[in-house]
Formats: sequence, C-alpha cells, structure tokens
Amino acid sequence: ALALGRLANYSDDLAEAVVGNEILPQLVYSLSEQNRFYKKAAAFVLRAVAKHSPELAQAVVESGALESLVPCLEEFDPTVKEAAAWAIGYIAQHTGELAQHVVDAGAIPLLVLCIQEPEVALKRVAASALGDIAKHSPELAQAVVDPGTVAYLAPLIQHPDAKLKRQVCSCLAQIAKHSVDLAEIVVEAEVFPNILYNLKDIDHTVRKNAATCIREVAKHTPELAKLIVNAGGASALVDYVAEAAGNNKLPGIMAIGYISAFSETLALAVITSRGITPVKNALISEPEDHIKAASAWTLGQIGRHTPDHSRAVAEADVLRHLLACMVHPNSSDDLKTKAKRALKSVLAKCTHLQALQPLLREAPLKVQKYILKQFAQMLPHDLEARRSFVQNGGLELLQRLGE
Repeated sequence: ALALGRLANYSDDLAEAVVGNEILPQLVYSLSEQNRFYKKAAAFVLRAVAKHSPELAQAVVESGALESLVPCLEEFDPTVKEAAAWAIGYIAQHTGELAQHVVDAGAIPLLVLCIQEPEVALKRVAASALGDIAKHSPELAQAVVDPGTVAYLAPLIQHPDAKLKRQVCSCLAQIAKHSVDLAEIVVEAEVFPNILYNLKDIDHTVRKNAATCIREVAKHTPELAKLIVNAGGASALVDYVAEAAGNNKLPGIMAIGYISAFSETLALAVITSRGITPVKNALISEPEDHIKAASAWTLGQIGRHTPDHSRAVAEADVLRHLLACMVHPNSSDDLKTKAKRALKSVLAKCTHLQALQPLLREAPLKVQKYILKQFAQMLPHDLEARRSFVQNGGLELLQRLGE
C-alpha cells in the first residue's frame, strides 16, 4: 500500500490508475479491519489519490472512504489520526461540495479534538484540514466554528512551532473572511494583539499568514478596523510591509488600505504610523502589476478623506508615481484603472500647490482637468498661491493649453 501511495502521490495519471483498478474499495475495507500500520498506509494512498483533482477526490468519497477515515480520527495512535486528518483535508480542499461531504461524515468535532492533542504534527494537520473546510463558504465556516473551534485555535498563535502557527493563522483567516459575525468570533477569542507579534516572526510564511488574517478581519467594518489600530496594528502592518518582499507584501498593503478606507481618523493613524512611504516604495519598485495596483488603491484610500490626508500623500511624492503607472504603456488595465482612481480621489482633496504644478506639465489631458479644477478653487482666494503659480510658469502653461 505504501508503494501504491508513493506512486499515486507522484502523478495524477498513476492516481487515476489506482482508481481505475478498483483498489480503493480494498483500501477502504482495510482501514476498518487492519492493524495501525496498515491503516496509516491506506490513509496515505487515499490522501495521495485525493490530492490531485476534485474528480479523484470525488472517487475517493464514492468509495466510502470518509465513513472509514473519520473513525480513524478516534484511534489511540496519533500517527493514524494524523494520516486520516491529512486525507480528510485533501478531500475537503477542492470544492465546497466535497467539504460538505466531510462535514456530513462528522469529521469536524473529531478534528477539533485532534487540535487539543499534545502531538504538534497532529495539531498542524487538524488545523490545516479545518481551514480547508472553512474556506469555501460562510455556511461551512460556521460549521467549523460551531464546536467552539476558535477558542482552541487562538492560543496556538503563540506556539513555538512555526509550521503550526502558519496553519493556525491561515485557518483563522479562512474563517474570518466570510462575514462580520465570523470575523467577530475570531476577534472575541482574543487574537489581538498576539497575532501582531507574528508579523515579526522569523518564519516568513507565519508573517504572511498573520497579515492575511488581519486583512480578513479589517475589511469588514470600521469597528473591527479600529480594534486592530487600537491594538497597535497600524504601525505593526507598516513595519511588515516595509520588511516583506514581493508577494508577501500584498496582504499587508491591502490591510492598510481597508483600514484607511473606513474613516479619516483611521487613515490618519496610518499616516502617523509612517504608512505612506513603504506602500509608495512597493508602487515604485515591485515588478508585478497586481502589487502595484494594490499599492495604488491603498494610497488612494489614505489620501481621499480631507486636504490634510491628501497633502500627506502629495508631500510623499506619490502623485507623480501614480501618474507614471497610469500612462505607462506596459501597465496592466487593472493597474491603470486603480492608479487613475487613486489619483482622482487624492487630487479632488488636494490643496498642495507645489505638488500639483509639476503634474500639470506631465499629465495627459483627462488628468489635467482635475488638476485645473483644484487651481480654479484655490487661486481666487489665495494671493500667495497666485503669485507662486505665476512665478513657477503655471500661467504660461495655461496659456499654452488654451491655444
């Protein structure tokens, strides 16, 4: 069986051969009959087959595997429990329908018991399997939460084992992402401020998963975003974005954007935590457009509230870079759209002339009208601004545009 598992694990063609040769029913039978070594090997083959595709996982379910795997979660030997939990997670990960089969087979309460076992490897696999169930829909996440799961997961945020922390942060994120109620269940388990310490973890995947969990909580309501900021979350996220590399920056950048979007007070907390610079740096130096687009969106959320917010963004020399992303021929459509929206929303509040004037020269026509609108609002009321505008060649530029 172990050899079969190794083969099935290696490629989906071999996994399909295992299914096609009617081996599954024999394995399922042996799960309920044989000794613990054989059970482990049989669970390994089922996991190896189920991992490749929803169709193969469905074949495993149809062979009656869940009815035999779930009782293995109650075995005395922790390695048998681990093998069974792993196979169950691999079945659940593909689709909501397959995850529902796992729930119907009664796996969740037993997986929650596995989290409470002393063996770290078993805790890891059980947390991972619960995350694989919870990720599909609010209903499945609710089923995961119902036996009091979050109360057992939350303390493990501080566990010394990095791989366990990865799975726990990921599982909490999969629960929190669906709705306000589910996010509140995660928060009520006193996840904050402990999860913020994981943004400094030596393991970079722990950091990323913690940032993802924070993002999934922050996005729902101003109250949840405020709770994160009050726990010290703004500066923790800013540091995380500054230190992370590449794709790992993304959840941090988005979390900052969600927090800033809700209110001028929350956006101000991001500004005072020096949040603009690391996001601007990502906009400039990250090669991938989807990270640039998220950065542009976040900068727009920070700067769109009041003239003070807008000025903070303008003084950080962000507007020029948003414009560059917007007009660059190689920018993706999404990046162009996000950069344009961010630029418009910041410009609409901008009264910082020194930042606006250089833009007027470089901007395409459709952006110039937004800049001119700001000048039209300010110049009639501000003598100093008028003088500076004329001295810096603004009037001359306008005359040229008029021609």
